[in-house]
Amino acid sequence: MRSGGRGRTRLRLGDRGLLEPPSPPKRRLLPRAQLLPLLLLLLAVAWALYTIWGGWHRRTEEPLQGRELRGPLVGNLPEARLRRVVGQLDPERLWNAYLRPLLVVRTPGSPGNLQVRKAAPVTLQLLFLDGEEALKEWGPKDSLYGSRHLAQLMESAPHSPGPTRIHAIELFMLLDLLGAPNPTFYSHFPRTARWFHRLRSIEKRLHHLNLLQSHPHEVMYFQPGEPFSSVEDDHVPFLRRGVPVLHLISTPFPSVWHTPDDSEANLHPPTVHNLSRILAVFLAEYLGL
Repeated sequence: MRSGGRGRTRLRLGDRGLLEPPSPPKRRLLPRAQLLPLLLLLLAVAWALYTIWGGWHRRTEEPLQGRELRGPLVGNLPEARLRRVVGQLDPERLWNAYLRPLLVVRTPGSPGNLQVRKAAPVTLQLLFLDGEEALKEWGPKDSLYGSRHLAQLMESAPHSPGPTRIHAIELFMLLDLLGAPNPTFYSHFPRTARWFHRLRSIEKRLHHLNLLQSHPHEVMYFQPGEPFSSVEDDHVPFLRRGVPVLHLISTPFPSVWHTPDDSEANLHPPTVHNLSRILAVFLAEYLGL
């Protein structure tokens, strides 16, 4: 259709009179002189929104007070020491000699803790959390009861040399949904990506030394690339307080998860053996043992 617009009655010749100049058609677009400032304004608004979103996204991923991570590792363990570390992984002996004694409540500043702190600037602490399940329906207030409570306590408990115990956490490694065959892990947070790549390197080294079981490929567990999606779990209350998190969760989840078959019978001994060795070497190198 021509000028006049859709749905309007078109004028016939003589309706206005021949001497009356025709009215100019209405412009639907702004003149170029007015369009340029508008485009610049839209670009400025879009950039401001992008900047705000980027800052919010970074805060939600790794928010609040950040902290400096440990510098470069002391280096890879020599082959002889690496073999010695993995050769000492006798689960029953480790449980009776080392893990069972850890199941004793020690308050901050107790003689046991002070003695450990004098021996090494960074030590290992094991946390057994409640598995993040909700009582009724998953939500911010109906989930993560154990980890939310613990993070709140650690945030208020004094600690030396940092102000609180939450500040003293140098790296929070969450082990999640492990034990099924053929797990795959991805790096979930850029801040701890180098530690994830260290685990991948250890898997390669142990594979080439034939120290892993049922492990036909150089890398089977620690995969490159982005995770399929983020996973909310017991690390979230610590992440929100600025703690660096290395989340080792098998994705996709094991097929027996949340089924009656999720039992000891469906654990895969070679996978448990391999992951135990990889994590033991990681810990030995991280702590410079």
